[in-house]
Amino acid sequence: MSRRDELIATYADDLRNKCGVEPDMDLLRKVTIGCGPAIYNPDASTVAGSQPSELETVKNNFLIKKLGLADGPELMEAINKVIDQYGRSERNKYRAVVYYLLVKHFGKEDVYG
Repeated sequence: MSRRDELIATYADDLRNKCGVEPDMDLLRKVTIGCGPAIYNPDASTVAGSQPSELETVKNNFLIKKLGLADGPELMEAINKVIDQYGRSERNKYRAVVYYLLVKHFGKEDVYG
């Protein structure tokens, strides 16, 4: 099993056990690949849910640039909803899992079609 496949399995486990979601494995694989080499970097592979600057980065670089959403208060509301779903106290919030949940929240699966 490749390192990426191991990480995808970890992300799927987090979605099931920490977020209460049964993952669409094809979409999860595509979102993970879309994260690029960041998934292998311990710092870049996670989202610091308590840092406003990190949440702004998710909003600007992922929701607006990648998913093509218009800026508005609903973007930060969605990010906070996803962080709450993952668990604010959860230390390792994997970027691929957060992005997956945001894709599902906004119904933007077609971006990864």
